[in-house]
Parts: sequence; C-alpha cells; structure tokens
Amino acid sequence: MNTRAYMLAAGLALATLPFAATAQTVWDVSLPWGPNEFHTLNAQAFAEAVEEATDGEVRMVIHPAGALGVRANESLRAVEDGAVPMAEYALFQNVGELPLLGIEAIPFLINDYDDLRRMHALVRPVWEEQLARRNQIALYIVPWPSQNFFTKEPVEVIEDFDGVRMRVYDANTSTMVSRLGMTPQQMNNPDIVPALATGRLDAVMTSGTTAVAQNYWEFLNHTYTTNHLWASNVMAVNMEAWEELSADHRQVIRDLAREMEPGFWDISAAEHETRMAQLIENGMTVSAPSADLIGQMKAATADMADEFGAAVPDAAPVIAAFRSGN
Repeated sequence: MNTRAYMLAAGLALATLPFAATAQTVWDVSLPWGPNEFHTLNAQAFAEAVEEATDGEVRMVIHPAGALGVRANESLRAVEDGAVPMAEYALFQNVGELPLLGIEAIPFLINDYDDLRRMHALVRPVWEEQLARRNQIALYIVPWPSQNFFTKEPVEVIEDFDGVRMRVYDANTSTMVSRLGMTPQQMNNPDIVPALATGRLDAVMTSGTTAVAQNYWEFLNHTYTTNHLWASNVMAVNMEAWEELSADHRQVIRDLAREMEPGFWDISAAEHETRMAQLIENGMTVSAPSADLIGQMKAATADMADEFGAAVPDAAPVIAAFRSGN
C-alpha cells in the first residue's frame, strides 16, 4: 500500500470511531486536599454534574492530595502556565503571585459567614479580573470553616504564646503570630504532620477539617476556636483550555458553578461543628479563648488591616468599603 492509500485508510478508520471518543475533553484537576476533605468531595460533585450536563463530552478527573505534583502555593502558576488545565487552590497560599488574595486573612477583620459574603461581594470582581490577567477563569470560590489554634500546651494568657512554633500560611499570618510572641513556621498542609512528628512544630493554625483529616490528636491536645481569619479556595481553569470548549459547554459549566456554589458554602458552614465534635471524641479539648485573651490578640494585630491596605493598594478601597458596611 502506498503512502497516500495508507493515509486514506487511516483517516477512514478514525472516522468510524464513536464521535464521543474524539469530541471528549478531559481535564486533570489538581487539589492539595485529601480525598475525603469536603473541598475534594465538592470538586468531585461538580465534576460529576459537568459530565452529566455535557453528556460526557467534558470530563474533569479529580486528583486529590497533590497527586499531580503541584504544591498548594504553586497552583496559581501551574494553571497559568498550563502545567495543569484546572486546579483548586487556597487563595491565601498564593499571595506571592497576587497579594490581594490574602485580604481574608487580615486578623479579626471578618467575623462570620455573613461578613465573609459581604467581603466577597466587594473583592471578588477584582480577584476575578486579576486571575484573568494570569490566564485563568475562576469558576467557584468556597471558604474553609472558621479557623482555630491547635496547641500542645494550654493557652490562658497571651504570655503562653511566647516561643511557640506555630504553623502559618503566608506573610500576613507570620506577622500575626510574631506579634503574639510566637515563632512562625510557614508550610503547606502536607508538611504539617511530618513537622509535628519531628518536633519542628508546637502548634498549628487551620480549620477543624484539616485537623481531623490529619489526626492532630496524635500530636496536640488543645483546640482554641480563635476565628482569627478566613480562607477560601478557588476552582480555576486555564484560559486556553477554557476557550477550546464550545460556547454552549462554557455556559453550562458557568451555570453549574453558580448554582452549586451556595450549597458548597452551606457544607463549609456545617463542617466546623462536625469536626469539633470529632476532635473531642478523640481526646482533644475544644474551647473558646477567654475574652481577655481575644482582646489582647486583637490589640496586638489592630493595625494590620491598614498595613495591608498600604502594601496592597487594590485592597485599601475594599477594606474601607467593608468597614463602612457597604
């Protein structure tokens, strides 16, 4: 068979394959969280809804626990560069790329989910614009539950923080714990347990979800519901991958993200009490810090919002609008 005939035969063979096999889009989705954490389960539910709504023509394959080799604080860049077509990542862990993503982590600025929704209404359009400039589309954004301090030793007064080696997320939280007398240790989620096991860490700030997923009761004794900051995750897709979809599929996926996001927030809100109960069941004490201690923590970090606004000019008008109640 000559070359021309061979190519024609090959083309005919391909043409006989089922259309779905050649038309299907498959995106690998990178997540740093464990397979049973609620953000991962949300992502899996979203992927299943997308596959169903597109009749199987768009598939999102969820890879939890950093299985694709993308670290949490490298995720924004990985999506931007197309190293992965899609990823969910914590905004605060990528402030080195876009500092405004850290606005939720200003200590004691946001009190509850209602405050957080109000903050997102103000800042999300700016986040989305900045992410678009970094070659990606934000599909949905969902918070972690309120944050806590997990410690080996009891903490009753602010002096009990002196010298404690505390896991932190970013420059913001490093400044916070330094002002409270602790020694910050910045690290991603997968590095926490090895650091606890080797004695590098004495304490961790994170949500109850992560504490349960990582069995903190094996290393730590006390949980303090400090609610000192908020943190959210974004599900983002590379712009080139997005543009390769049909307009109809893009609209379907956007609509699903918009419809499912409120339910994902409800799941987040329910997580805190569930995980606190599990920590108690496994022998940890769970309590609110005293009013005096919280007052001292707030006093030590009171100027951090203004400092953030000065360092990140895009943040200043958002913080002002938030404080004014807009």
